[in-house]
Amino acid sequence: MRIRKLFKFENAHIVRNCSSQRCKHSIHGHSYQIELILEAHHLDHGQMVYDFGLLKSSIKDIIDSFDHAICFWNKDDPEYIAACKKFSARWISLPVSPSAEQFSRVIFFWAQQILRQTQMQNGEADVAVYSVIAHETATGYAQCFADDVTNEQMGKLVLDEFEFSEQVCAEWHDPELYDKLVRGERFVNPTVTMQVQPDA
Repeated sequence: MRIRKLFKFENAHIVRNCSSQRCKHSIHGHSYQIELILEAHHLDHGQMVYDFGLLKSSIKDIIDSFDHAICFWNKDDPEYIAACKKFSARWISLPVSPSAEQFSRVIFFWAQQILRQTQMQNGEADVAVYSVIAHETATGYAQCFADDVTNEQMGKLVLDEFEFSEQVCAEWHDPELYDKLVRGERFVNPTVTMQVQPDA
């Protein structure tokens, strides 16, 4: 079974080496909609794949990092990167170009890592990211599946190659969220007290 959670953010970028003259030479922005689709072959004690409320913590914080931020490829011109860091309090440095395609891969990668490092407390089992869809415009989106995340032809994704501005980190519920992710520390879901026992 699959569930879908929608996230929204405003983001600015330059997409180097693309065909469009406007996109590869000028900072521009989009109103993104992100569809995070989770899959499991088991339901928890609440008879859910994964409680939507649980997606309002670490996963929401990491996706919200993009909101009102500028994203840049860490291989871009050093002067441009320095200017982004100097003139924007909210920025993210990516090991890949900030295209919709890469946003879908990056968000899939982050969300999957968080789920893998999460200690489940309410009978959740085999919860995984099935797909991420990054809507960049009203008419265009990119969709990522698991094979795309591990496809090194699309650029290798490594946790410690992302960098977030101080302002982005300060706005997370846990300012060490990403450091904990990199270190492989556990995220712990809240404990649920059973009031009605499911049928045996």
